[in-house]
Amino acid sequence: MTTTALLAAPDPTRATDIAQRLRLQQDLLVTTSTIIALLGLLWGLVYLYIGSVTAGSIPIIYAAISFVSIGYYSLTGRYHLFRFTQLLLILIFPGMLTWVLGGFINSSGVILWSINSPVGALLYDSRRKAVIWFAMFVSLIVLTAIVDAGLIGPIFPPHHTLPPGILTTFFAMNLIGPSVVVFLLLIYFTQQRDHTHELLVTEQGKSSSLLLNIFPQPIVRRLMDGQQYVADCISDASILFADIAGFTPLSAKMEVEMVVEFLNDLHTAFDEIMERHGLEKIRTIGDGYMAASGVPTARPDHARAIADAALDMMDYADSLQVSGDFPLLLRIGINSGQVMAGVIGRKKFSYDIWGDPVNVASRMESQGLAGCIQVSARTYELLKDDFVLEPRGRIDIKGKGEMDTWILVGRKRPD
Repeated sequence: MTTTALLAAPDPTRATDIAQRLRLQQDLLVTTSTIIALLGLLWGLVYLYIGSVTAGSIPIIYAAISFVSIGYYSLTGRYHLFRFTQLLLILIFPGMLTWVLGGFINSSGVILWSINSPVGALLYDSRRKAVIWFAMFVSLIVLTAIVDAGLIGPIFPPHHTLPPGILTTFFAMNLIGPSVVVFLLLIYFTQQRDHTHELLVTEQGKSSSLLLNIFPQPIVRRLMDGQQYVADCISDASILFADIAGFTPLSAKMEVEMVVEFLNDLHTAFDEIMERHGLEKIRTIGDGYMAASGVPTARPDHARAIADAALDMMDYADSLQVSGDFPLLLRIGINSGQVMAGVIGRKKFSYDIWGDPVNVASRMESQGLAGCIQVSARTYELLKDDFVLEPRGRIDIKGKGEMDTWILVGRKRPD
């Protein structure tokens, strides 16, 4: 499983929509079958009226069987059997009527009603099944044409040609009737297509929003483009770690809800600062906060941008001090250098960076001073022309030995 699995995660809303669409298809098939059965009953009565008893009995029998099928489905809910029965009835009975009436001309093209069988299969079943139903429809047309042309026969029973006026009327009815049904089915199909497209766009938007809350935008773009593994080596970036000095004993005196609300407000403010400076928040752990500059997109001013963000974080902490909400003293550490970055995880994904500069940045924070921004020698070299930095001296950094460090005070005023 890769990060692209996020895009295919099960969505209960989508499952509900599929169930609703299936129910709508079932209701539409019942409605369509009822309408065609009623039209078949009307056709049968018309044929009986003009004295064609055999021809009239066929659509009446069709209507009777169709209504029984609808009733059986209503009682049992066996949709697949109902669908097959209706498609078979619609395919066969117009062909039977054509043969009884003596061919295409004498039946006024009533076999055109059979086209609703493959069209219905395409809408209510699968494309593979629809191809089979369409092949059966074509076979019925070809066989009827062979018999009608006299190549096989005589099979058609003796018949009397209907009066031209009635024949023309039946032709018009048999052209309009199937066309109306097919047109209505296509309207339904296009509505479903448009609805599906809208749902797809909506779900893509949700997926994009979800990914943007987890990954940087360039990473989201790569994932959406189908890239399964994201791993980069970034030659020059700056990393910031921050936490609240003495937060553990402070939080022990606070209600749980107050702690959560406070951290939420604090991290939200930090997020806004990072967004304003074009930086990437990497993660938070309790009161700890980690961000990076020049990741994942390189920028030449990565150190200056993260220094400005750190100063804004300190200003925000000072504003809380003035308001008297909590005794808030930030401790911030910054380092710069080459880092690796990528998306890691199988079920819970995260975008992370690692490398020795990350470890040093963490040490800059953990061994820094409360209320101060401590930076490494590498970062100092990148900031010294634009910022005021005071040397702290050499301190022993765990795992690195003694290192020169500086305290970032602020930006230099223009002369």
